[in-house]
Amino acid sequence: MERSALKELYIDELRDIFDAENRLVKALPKLAKAATSDQLRTGFEEHLEQTKGHVERLTEIFDALGEKPTGKKCPAMMGLVKEGEETMDEDFEGEIMDAALIAAAQRVEHYEIAAYGCVRTWADLLGETEASELLEKTLEEEKETDAKLTELAEAMTVDDSSEEEEDKDQKSTSKARGAKA
Repeated sequence: MERSALKELYIDELRDIFDAENRLVKALPKLAKAATSDQLRTGFEEHLEQTKGHVERLTEIFDALGEKPTGKKCPAMMGLVKEGEETMDEDFEGEIMDAALIAAAQRVEHYEIAAYGCVRTWADLLGETEASELLEKTLEEEKETDAKLTELAEAMTVDDSSEEEEDKDQKSTSKARGAKA
């Protein structure tokens, strides 16, 4: 693999991630506001602060490379943010809204985990040790956030009372029909 071509790809991908993280800085407060669970809201607020740190780390990497962190839009994150906004526009309430927000947030985390995994590997191949360490730290934080979202999803409860009421209504309707026959 040609070193200069890999470095060009590495910088291009860093720009993509930089744009993605900046889009998240704008989107996370909206997710926090839409969350009904205090725990989920706090999680989004904490991830916002963490994401600001990711932007700072990326800026540090660009400075070390002598590159500007601008010039690239991340269409994937644009789509994920748009999908999250559409979720917030749905008529979901309570834990259903939170479940939908968790799903949207995990899609974002999985995208970031993939992106940071690639650039961390490329930093290693290019001998960019300090950048690799910064990218590894961010990658681990993204994995931790994904795990926290999974824990929140697993802690949700499903209320069967509405289904039980529907079953009772159907049984009493069937009995009433049987009695008339």
